Amino acid sequence: MLGVRLSVAGRSGWARLALISVGVGLGVAMLLIAATIPSLVAARDARLAARAVDPAEPVPRGADTLLTAAVDSHYRDRTIHGRLVRPEGARAPLPPGVTRWPAPGEMVVSPALAQLLAAEEGALLRGRWGARVVGTIGAQGLAGPGEYAFYLGTDRLTEDSATRIRSYGTRDADEGIAAILLLLGAVGLVVLLLPVAVFLATAVRFGGEARDRQLAALRLVGADAAMTRRIAAGETLAGALLGLVAGGLLFLVAGLLAGRFVPADMSFYLADLRPAPALAALVVVLVPVAAVLVTVSSLRRVVVEPLGVVRRGGERRRRLWWRLILPVTGLGLLAPMFSGGSGLTDGLAYQVMAGVAALLIGVALLLPWLVAAAVRRLGGGGVAWQLAVRRLQLDSGTAVRAVSGIAVSVAGAIALQGLLVAVQAQYTQETGRDTGRFQVVVLPHAGTHERWMASLSTASGVRAAGSVAQVAATPARSTAQAARTRLKVGDCAVLGQLAELDACADGDTFVVAGPNAAVPRAGSAYTLGEPGERAPRWTLPASARTVPAVQGDLPQAGTTLLVTPAALRGTRPDLSFFDLYVGLDPADPDALDRLRNAAAQVDPTAQVMLIQTRTVEETLVSIRQGLLVGATALLLLIGASMLVNVVEQLRERRRLLAVLVAFGTPRATLAGSLLYQIAIPVLLGLSLAVVTGAGLAAILQATASAPIRLDWLGIGATSGAAALVVLLTTTTSLPLLWRLTKPGGLRSE
Repeated sequence: MLGVRLSVAGRSGWARLALISVGVGLGVAMLLIAATIPSLVAARDARLAARAVDPAEPVPRGADTLLTAAVDSHYRDRTIHGRLVRPEGARAPLPPGVTRWPAPGEMVVSPALAQLLAAEEGALLRGRWGARVVGTIGAQGLAGPGEYAFYLGTDRLTEDSATRIRSYGTRDADEGIAAILLLLGAVGLVVLLLPVAVFLATAVRFGGEARDRQLAALRLVGADAAMTRRIAAGETLAGALLGLVAGGLLFLVAGLLAGRFVPADMSFYLADLRPAPALAALVVVLVPVAAVLVTVSSLRRVVVEPLGVVRRGGERRRRLWWRLILPVTGLGLLAPMFSGGSGLTDGLAYQVMAGVAALLIGVALLLPWLVAAAVRRLGGGGVAWQLAVRRLQLDSGTAVRAVSGIAVSVAGAIALQGLLVAVQAQYTQETGRDTGRFQVVVLPHAGTHERWMASLSTASGVRAAGSVAQVAATPARSTAQAARTRLKVGDCAVLGQLAELDACADGDTFVVAGPNAAVPRAGSAYTLGEPGERAPRWTLPASARTVPAVQGDLPQAGTTLLVTPAALRGTRPDLSFFDLYVGLDPADPDALDRLRNAAAQVDPTAQVMLIQTRTVEETLVSIRQGLLVGATALLLLIGASMLVNVVEQLRERRRLLAVLVAFGTPRATLAGSLLYQIAIPVLLGLSLAVVTGAGLAAILQATASAPIRLDWLGIGATSGAAALVVLLTTTTSLPLLWRLTKPGGLRSE
């Protein structure tokens, strides 16, 4: 109890308690946010599963059935989840969050979509479906408050064009994610949380010099060494407990603010912001215990006597050998993964996490030795430089503790960035598609060819439109390839989107053969469409040329025949299945949304997709968004922790700084000394972080069976961002330096 009472004794005690509480509170808030992720993801997935449509088994029509079809869409950079619905009876199921069925021409929308439709920004979107908004979807039917979703009533759905269901929801087991993505998530978790632990260990040592002088006074009145350690532990425990409270409040504030800044795809309800009970309990128990252990451990190198505090009996160099144990252990844990991560299991994922953590903690252990070894060889220079170097030579521990979290963060970020580069290479596909003439493809499910061409050709912002029809082609003398031969009919401009054509004119025919398919001979006869006596027949002309397909546009298996209209030579197959290619006016930024509006008027279920030269898997995009949010939070923590550290150092040395000013030292010299004291450890820490992070990135890339390729531009940007944050926070502390160096700072109690 004496330690708790001393923590609130006088202005110095309150200041030290406030610093510890703020530092611990920042770390606890980050840990609680991490502990919330499992509950948040589970709640979001539960709502998505509750509204999902399971088309696995056919359902007979009844009074309790419903026809539904997906009409997902996009508006500028927003994704809109939509469903057409047609109840088939009075007891048709309602989706979660909907209280009544919208009639044909009516729609029920999410609050975010309702707000968008009512705003000036959503003016172009209002006429897309030609429906009147009659209600909003409740929270239980949405992934998050920022989701754009709607249910549109219609009487045009049929059993052939929709899915019949008797209830919403699915119980399908989670298929999981690929091993390489699991590795990326595991490494990201370690990289984002480990600096928090380092910062917590630093925060509980704020005000250590003043506390030790206070303990020396207690020794003078009769306290023994064991009692002083217990008193110090009690004082730190009070700050840690108050930090838990402060961290809880910061967690609530962060939750309120995060909902406004996270992407709409990651939005959440405040009710979901519940830390997992087991993880929250670990935070509540381990943070105070760790705070006490760090405090007791820090006193081992301090001799508190009645006449003062002795921190060193003489010059003693830091030992290196024991600091290498953890990095070597980390390399040993990662060594079995060099064969590749294709067989990554949960156990191996934990092994990778442990190996990465050991290497990153090794950065924090090696940095004090590196700084001490470097500053021991420094000298000369101006007054500000000499003051900074001498201070670091006498006591570099405080400055190193402030920089350790930054070094660990940068090393982890570089390693994570290297792994992300490897994953992107595996999950990014270069399609090779030509976007010069056509930029959009429309996949209709209803509507005639004539209506589609008329609607798209007259849409504002459309400068070109073409189509390619598809029909099955059955070889007359063989059945082995009957199900894998397709005939596509279109003009040369559209066929150029499907294959690499060196030259093309109306009347030409091209053959695209898959890897295991034989090239058909000239003169081969085909039955077009459903085989039968009246089915049209067509013969492959001798002028047909074999060409390679454009990746991503044609099936890889089987044979595809590309035919211009004149090459059919009077044959009239059923060409009711077709795709549409559209070229947009680059000068009209809303051309794509005008096209989507025109397509929705013909067929709301039609898919409007951009022709992309590069595609990235959606799962990787989600992981990247999560890591970006985490990295932003970590960068803010770095800035806050550095600011608190600088304030603590200035407060500890306020009398010394005031004495220097009183003897004529310019404040600009002291400011330069402060900057040097921070810049030297930061520069050494970032250098160590770059080397460690680059090496770890290479190891993780080898683990992912990817070629080793370091993104030096990204490494420079990461290191530069950390250095900029440190510079800004240090500059922010300069007004405090001016105030502390006033003559009033010479007073002492």
